[in-house]
Amino acid sequence: MEVDGKFLNTGLLIVATIVVAKLISALIIPKSRKRLPPAVKSWPLVGGLFRFLKGPILMLRAEYPKLGSVFTLNLFHKKITFLIGPEVSAHFFKAPESDLSQQEVYQFNVPTFGPGVVFDVDYSIRQEQFRFFTEALRVNKLKGYVDQMVTEAEDYFSKWGSSGEVDLKYELEHLIILTASRCLLGREVRDKLFDDVSALFHDLDNGMLPISVLFPYLPIPAHRRRDQARKKLSEIFASIITSRKSTGKSENDMLQCFIDSKYKDGRPTTESEVTGLLIAALFAGQHTSSITSTWTGAYLLCNKQYLSAVMEEQKELMGKHGDRVDHDILAEMDVLYRCIKEALRLHPPLIMLLRSSHSDFSVKTREGIEYDIPKGHIVATSPAFANRLPHIFKDPDSYDPDRFAVGREEDKAAGAFSYISFGGGRHGCLGEPFAYLQIKAIWTHLLRNFELELVSPFPEIDWNAMVVGVKGKVMVRYKRRELKVDQ
Repeated sequence: MEVDGKFLNTGLLIVATIVVAKLISALIIPKSRKRLPPAVKSWPLVGGLFRFLKGPILMLRAEYPKLGSVFTLNLFHKKITFLIGPEVSAHFFKAPESDLSQQEVYQFNVPTFGPGVVFDVDYSIRQEQFRFFTEALRVNKLKGYVDQMVTEAEDYFSKWGSSGEVDLKYELEHLIILTASRCLLGREVRDKLFDDVSALFHDLDNGMLPISVLFPYLPIPAHRRRDQARKKLSEIFASIITSRKSTGKSENDMLQCFIDSKYKDGRPTTESEVTGLLIAALFAGQHTSSITSTWTGAYLLCNKQYLSAVMEEQKELMGKHGDRVDHDILAEMDVLYRCIKEALRLHPPLIMLLRSSHSDFSVKTREGIEYDIPKGHIVATSPAFANRLPHIFKDPDSYDPDRFAVGREEDKAAGAFSYISFGGGRHGCLGEPFAYLQIKAIWTHLLRNFELELVSPFPEIDWNAMVVGVKGKVMVRYKRRELKVDQ
């Protein structure tokens, strides 16, 4: 009994010591001065997982009015801090990779793109590979690509009859994969291997599911098909590269640019790297361009004011240049450009952009509140939400291309990073000029050659897709016409 009493007294003494130490530390040691963002109310352990999976935009719509432009969502052991609006997102776009990194958050792309490229290499190598993209998209290259885009559009729409009904979404998806094959993947693929390569890319595409973001190597059928497709594509491109090198043939396409690219130390690209870079280029551009082309058409066909404006622009250009369409003529199409840009503001295909924070940083809201974002947080912004902020864009849910016209320019009035459909800053989309030229080339042909009428309801957003696009069919009635030019 005496021994038990000693143990009890010792235990009480230890507890009392801990309590006193806590009280002293609370009084003497200052509390953390970090001004942490408010947190979204969520369940223990799983945090806001269910709300996030239901749809991040729904969660943002609910929490932004309550918590403001900076807030944190707990997901298991991770914390995602959202920065919404240009006032707080400058650091997101401008910070160096050493502070805010893409690599960790986009690892799920590695099985699709393959080893040794983009997010499977350190930042210095990735920067060199992005330089290869930049060189492949210089104006002198783009001029050649435009000629190919125009040819593909003419060939594709020549197969339409004098009148009929089509699913515009389906037609544009197919035309853009043809155009991408010609400009990016090369003549060999477009002329001889299109069906094979298209099917393999379909398997790659279907192998990138929401669950792939969390578990990219999960042994499920879609991932197995993805891996087999990636292997077969490597074999096809290895054969094409070997053939081009042995015959000395050179083509005006992105494939050739990647074959000819060299790192700063003089090392040429490998066959595996060329294949991975091509896959990354196609993934970056194919879906986004077909989705934006479809939304552009749906809005134009439902807004006679803007349809009349783009038609008038086409007539004026035909008066100046005849039927010719090239890079420089497409560059003159300011009205069509604004119509595409507005469709892209309302429906950016990438609704979330992510970074991993490697250092603490602070932001200040437009109300003057400062928050400290700790190292280790995932930092996010949302083009789909930020592009509709009412203090930046007047009537943000309405389709109004004139908001970008000289004199209004709502996207510039609030400063940099007000319009982020193509990202911005250090990681802005390299393919933006290519995308606009491609969409302009397609719609120039459609506007000049067809009367078009939307016969299905205005399309809804497909929030379930990895790249958020158009839900269901977009049925359009067409009739061929000759566009009369005012002389």
